[in-house]
Amino acid sequence: MGRSRGIAVVVAGLVLAVGGCGDGGTDEKAAKASGEPKPTRSPSSSPSPSAELVEWVGDMCESTVALENLRKESAADLKEIRNSDDKTGMLAHARALSYLSTTPADVETVAGDLEAFGPSGVPAADRLRDALRKKVRSVANELEARSPAVGLEYAESTVADVDKRVQSLTPPEPDLPALTKKVPRLAAAYQQAGSCAPGWKSDGSSGEGDSAAPDPTGPLPKAADGKNYAACSDGACEVLVTSTADITAKGTKVHVIVADDSVTFQSGGGLMQFGGAGGEAGFGNGLKATVVAHDKDGAVLKFSRS
Repeated sequence: MGRSRGIAVVVAGLVLAVGGCGDGGTDEKAAKASGEPKPTRSPSSSPSPSAELVEWVGDMCESTVALENLRKESAADLKEIRNSDDKTGMLAHARALSYLSTTPADVETVAGDLEAFGPSGVPAADRLRDALRKKVRSVANELEARSPAVGLEYAESTVADVDKRVQSLTPPEPDLPALTKKVPRLAAAYQQAGSCAPGWKSDGSSGEGDSAAPDPTGPLPKAADGKNYAACSDGACEVLVTSTADITAKGTKVHVIVADDSVTFQSGGGLMQFGGAGGEAGFGNGLKATVVAHDKDGAVLKFSRS
């Protein structure tokens, strides 16, 4: 770590090797007189980052990736809602309600993650964390105050407004990669943190050379009545809906909308929406509809009478 005590001094054309003698001040003056560059610390002598710093940098990268994915997904959802060719507007409305129900929770998750890890010990990095925390928390609080239950005529504009806030969730400058160019210890930690690797995904894979994983849920089960919605007239049937359908069961008219991540039932002035793998909707006259299975290809619904 210290400066070498061996300095070459040129005197009257002769090179005298001086080793282990003279003080540091004399050595530096001799180095200047000889025109030699001042000795510098080699890169290998830089201290290695602590395990805690590597973990901190990895957490920061993970949150940054989460925000990047959230911005991409939000933009894609808005585009899908705007480009919907649904004539009634109900499919776009259902997608908007699904978006408005899940997006604030996603932002809140990232805000909580950022607030969960402490200081890094690198002042510049901590300032970046604090600035990003403040930005994400501000947007999370704004979205929390919004009601996901909006009317059909306001659905698209409300989603656009939320998307605008989501798109603002970019890392403050200088961001983490920029800081690594200024702080060697931070750069070393960045290189060792797996979630900072190019193409890293939240499942821990790098994204390089990975093949698409098969759908763990498998294909939809076969619906007993297929797409024969007339079979529901007596209030008992099992049908497949891949997009939208108007079903009359036991005298009750039900408009069904199936999106990639939700199933919506509209009857009269009521609207019920279910996400995930299941759900049961009741219609007040002894009729109920159960989501037997649901994936990107559609939903198998079972209507029954109590």
